[in-house]
Amino acid sequence: MYDNYCLNWVYKRWDFSYLVMTLDKHWEIYLVECLDGSLYTGVTNDVAKRMDLHSSGKGSKYVRAKGFSKLVARKDCLDKSDACKKEYFVKKLSRNEKIEWFKYS
Repeated sequence: MYDNYCLNWVYKRWDFSYLVMTLDKHWEIYLVECLDGSLYTGVTNDVAKRMDLHSSGKGSKYVRAKGFSKLVARKDCLDKSDACKKEYFVKKLSRNEKIEWFKYS
């Protein structure tokens, strides 16, 4: 019985499947235009699912209040941390600067 417990522990200890799950996440920063013409910047690892949430009014308070119009742009990021840093930077920009940043960076 003790040997069986040790084998289970070793198997679970060296099971790297959880690493594969975290490496498969592909983070992106995206730009959404609302019905009033304003822009919303967000971060996700599944853009299609996030756009469905925004269009159904469950994505974010801002887009729910302003109304979802369309996805304007998206950009790949290295990881979640990189995406959040870029989002923080982009949210400080003016409307035209945001569009230019997505176009040229």
